[in-house]
Amino acid sequence: MKAQVLKIITLFVCITLFTACEATKRVPENAFLLTKNTVNINDKKNNTEAINNLIVQSPNRKILGTPLRLHIYNLARKNRDSLFEAWLDEKPNRRERLTKTLSKKQVDNLKQSSIGFNNWLKKTGEAPVILDENKTKKSQNRLELYYKANGWFNNQVTYNIDKNDNKRASVTYNVTTGNPKIIDSIYTTINSKVVDSIYKFSTEKSFINSNEQYRDVHLVNERDRLTNLFRNSGVYHFTQENINFDVIHNKENDNVDIDVLISNRAIRTPDSIKRTPFNIYDIREVNIITDYTFNKRSQPFQDSIRFGGYNLYSYGKMRYKPRALTDAIFITPGDIYRDSDRTLTYRHLNQLRTFKYPNIEYVENLDNSLSSTIKLAPLKKFSLSLGADVSTSNIQKVGFSVNPSLQIRNIFRGAETLQISTIGAIGASIDANKDDADPFFDIIEYGLDLKLTIPRLLSPFYTERLIPKHMSPNTRIGIALSSQTNIGLDKQSLSGTLNYNWFPSSKITNKLDLFNVQYVRNLNTNNYFEVYQNSYSLLNNIAKDVNYTDDDLNLPNAENMVNEAEEFIDYALSNPTPSEISNAQRSNINSINERKERLTEDNLILSTAFSFTKDERTNLFDDDFSIFRFKIEFAGNLLANASSLLGLKKDENNRYKLLDVAFSQYAKTEIEYTKHWDLGSKNVLALRSFFGIAIPYGNSSNIPFSKSFFAGGPNDNRAWSAYRLGPGSTESANEFNEANLKLALNIEQRFNIFENLNGALFVDAGNIWNVLDDVDDPNATFNNLSALKDIAIGSGFGLRYDFSFFVFRFDIGFKTYNPTYTDNNRWFNDYNFANAVYNIGINYPF
Repeated sequence: MKAQVLKIITLFVCITLFTACEATKRVPENAFLLTKNTVNINDKKNNTEAINNLIVQSPNRKILGTPLRLHIYNLARKNRDSLFEAWLDEKPNRRERLTKTLSKKQVDNLKQSSIGFNNWLKKTGEAPVILDENKTKKSQNRLELYYKANGWFNNQVTYNIDKNDNKRASVTYNVTTGNPKIIDSIYTTINSKVVDSIYKFSTEKSFINSNEQYRDVHLVNERDRLTNLFRNSGVYHFTQENINFDVIHNKENDNVDIDVLISNRAIRTPDSIKRTPFNIYDIREVNIITDYTFNKRSQPFQDSIRFGGYNLYSYGKMRYKPRALTDAIFITPGDIYRDSDRTLTYRHLNQLRTFKYPNIEYVENLDNSLSSTIKLAPLKKFSLSLGADVSTSNIQKVGFSVNPSLQIRNIFRGAETLQISTIGAIGASIDANKDDADPFFDIIEYGLDLKLTIPRLLSPFYTERLIPKHMSPNTRIGIALSSQTNIGLDKQSLSGTLNYNWFPSSKITNKLDLFNVQYVRNLNTNNYFEVYQNSYSLLNNIAKDVNYTDDDLNLPNAENMVNEAEEFIDYALSNPTPSEISNAQRSNINSINERKERLTEDNLILSTAFSFTKDERTNLFDDDFSIFRFKIEFAGNLLANASSLLGLKKDENNRYKLLDVAFSQYAKTEIEYTKHWDLGSKNVLALRSFFGIAIPYGNSSNIPFSKSFFAGGPNDNRAWSAYRLGPGSTESANEFNEANLKLALNIEQRFNIFENLNGALFVDAGNIWNVLDDVDDPNATFNNLSALKDIAIGSGFGLRYDFSFFVFRFDIGFKTYNPTYTDNNRWFNDYNFANAVYNIGINYPF
């Protein structure tokens, strides 16, 4: 054992020495490879991202302490084409022999392949960073300016270059900040009385405050704040150029005073610039052209309407209800001018998805008022799209599908949008009957989906005070029907939705599903044991163990298989229990039967739900943000309260039925929090936590499969396949494991390897349990906090390649803590590649 350890250490040392020598392979004579930058601030080392970004020249990037890309670059050869030619002529007759054997064209291709691979090494790798003292001086200057901009006016920055004999060098920057400048007094020099009055009412929100450290960024923020303030207070002509700051050094206490300088309006003529005080402008009128095109601009209007103080014009017949447009316009006649009203109008008109990008113009009148003209260019009323797909899977040899979609805009003249989508699919199943009379394409699926979007709240009540129009409220109504044949249990489904959406701010989204009904009818329940074969295998093994039959339950055809399985379940669960059936076997059979009854029964769900999302992302490339999601849902309460009025009868399980289906009744909530920390240099620490619970009551003793939770998979606990984890510490043989309580916690460190290739190290924890339902298996239920010991932990690593428009992801998850083992043998029992789970996904998991 000691000899093996010694060999490993020796090999590691040799590799380290080799790569160390190779690092300077491409460093010219009398030049040095930059290996390290150190920044000391007042004799204390500083390695923050803000300071590192000021350094012009940084060492080659390292992965696990090794400049991997530098070594890849060093593998490339200089002048590879000349070297290849020299190699051909190195031995007599080599060129002639290869040309006769491969042909001249193939030898040339060999040369190009060699050059191409050599160029790939250069492109993928990273050239050595050669120390450049001019860039070091630029870094010194940047540090000086940075600290001066943040209040240390008298800072001093020096640098020291340490050059080694092995052609390596490191740079140390030493910063002495001195005392920071504190803002003493703030003065104002404002020429316009109107502007001065507005300014005085807003000083509490100022970014510049006495007794605070001076920073340039505060002046920049204050200029932006004042510009927005004045332009949203009626000062139409105000610009940033009207604001300046005079920083005055106070010799008495070595602090600074600041004078806020706001000049009058500049009116430029060809010969001079005239300064006049600013005035408040209001909106005299708002004109809306509903069908503007450049070709029609000089034609007379054929139709016009005055509504709510707005003037609506049309070159043809007016095709829009006035309120549909005015509700999206925030520039209001009689109000003062506000720049934010124009921004809101742009955004809300775009959200109608009825017009091209609108054009909003202002014309100045002689009486300090403005006339606004909004030009709307309609999109085409009809748009048609068509999607097609060819696929294969574990249930079909080949499948074909088409998905046409028709979008109709302004269907009811209120800027509503109706989308009609259909799907039609056929396929050849792998397990098709061998009867020649059966068609080859025996899998059939078709469906219809209608979605109507109304750009306002559809309600009999006045909702403007509760949800004003600046929150962009809309109503969506949907109806969907679908039918499947020879897919699983086969089913027909009908769903209908009525939901409201509104946005109190750019970061907050609210959604209320006022009405959501789902009806699912299973058409081929006799196919259960063919679909869920793991359940059948377990049942069959028990039958063989107790010598129920001489042969398997599986007789020559599926019908007999189902009949035999049903007969054995009835036999095993009879009262009294047959003597050869043990308690454990009866429990397993009962679980199989309960799951079968649950998954084969039809479902009727009538629910109401509310969801809240707060997304702090500023854009798609933001790597420092948080997202909070909350959802609560109630189902079946309306039907339960109306059951007696409707005269509904209870079945043998004491459940009300509507349309011969026992409707579901439950309460469900989900809470999810995601946080990303930008650590700099394309390093991101990402965390996600999730809690969900669904509690059946009243008319239900369990949760519908479609509303339950599952664990595992590429976006959950990546050490387990989807639906394979849980519930609790059970190791179920079911194809799909689900439960009504879920906890999850994921943490992932993301880092850049080179170019668009990124890596990740992750730890996933979580599980699902049954709680407050009809499952009484102690290993699968969450009875108290001791069940938390069954939280599964997976860890692993992954690679991601960023294609800009999407990210391709490959993760390997290892079972680190497996709750299915005994308490003393759960850690690292399956921590190997043989038991690892390989995940492929698109985009990041959270």
